[in-house]
Amino acid sequence: MSGPQISVGSPVPQNLYPALATVLLAAGLTSTGSFFLYEVTKTKSNRALRSELLLALLSSVLLGLGTLFLLLWTGVFV
Repeated sequence: MSGPQISVGSPVPQNLYPALATVLLAAGLTSTGSFFLYEVTKTKSNRALRSELLLALLSSVLLGLGTLFLLLWTGVFV
């Protein structure tokens, strides 16, 4: 008696890894640049913590996912 066979696979097709890596890394670098410009152009009294945290979180998530798909694209399965 054998139990049910469990198949583990990626929810994203492998042929989309290059496009996802490129788009997510480009968006992450763009949002990082936006964060940098926000920090440089605003005075200390005009900065809003919510805006800083939102831009930082968005940049971090996009760059993290972009790096993940870049690693998957190059064959480093994490």
